[in-house]
Amino acid sequence: MKLDFCSLSSGSSGNCYYLGSESHGVLIDAGISATSIRKFLMKMDIPMQTIMGVLITHNHIDHIKGLELLTRKYNLPVFTTQRIWKNILTPHRKISPDSIREIPLKQRFHLAGFDIEAFPVCHDAPETIGFQISTQDKKITIATDLGHICQTAALYIKAANLLVIESNYDEQMLVSGRYPHFLKSRIKSDHGHLGNHQTSAFLADNISEDLNIICLAHLSKNNNTPEKVLQTLQQTFSERGIILNGQQRIFILNRDKPTNMISLIE
Repeated sequence: MKLDFCSLSSGSSGNCYYLGSESHGVLIDAGISATSIRKFLMKMDIPMQTIMGVLITHNHIDHIKGLELLTRKYNLPVFTTQRIWKNILTPHRKISPDSIREIPLKQRFHLAGFDIEAFPVCHDAPETIGFQISTQDKKITIATDLGHICQTAALYIKAANLLVIESNYDEQMLVSGRYPHFLKSRIKSDHGHLGNHQTSAFLADNISEDLNIICLAHLSKNNNTPEKVLQTLQQTFSERGIILNGQQRIFILNRDKPTNMISLIE
């Protein structure tokens, strides 16, 4: 079975990812407009009718912006926990009631040919989750918007063949930048975001032959650059004596445009 992944957008302005086979796919988060999602998918020859559902990590607007139209115009079911749903369903947000699918934590459910499991991560929303999506012998783990990697999340991250993990800020850029002190403190907290050195150190400590693709995501517009992310990762790996096996690939996901399609199974 063919299996492809791409990021439509990854950053504080909006997050949305696609995972699919020849016939069906899912979206992870919908933090850009439904019109943009449809347009981006069309450019990749992916019809909207092949999207079987949307998985939502938390209620921040950069992860749910497109939900209203996706549920009303395209009748897409939306999967997230009861607690996250309670914080999405505000009076001014017109989500189709028929779209609501409540899912438990750490219990598998089936969608579009995938086995999917939600797991908790630490972020400053009422509840935030990551997803592990499995098919055949491949595991895809999505873990963005987390201030540190707790023991539970680490288990899912370590099991991934394709990992999407945030590398949000360069520590020095954040400290010397223009953000007010309270915002810097929030970003650096255990319920904020992962910095480049945090992400790189975790990957260096846990790299394995099974981790084929690393996608570094959710880069800050003001406190990071793709060059900083890659430099930090390469330096950390070099200091630890880590040499990639030649089959492993690293991608820095774009903030505001789709990546090229990444194939796990050709």
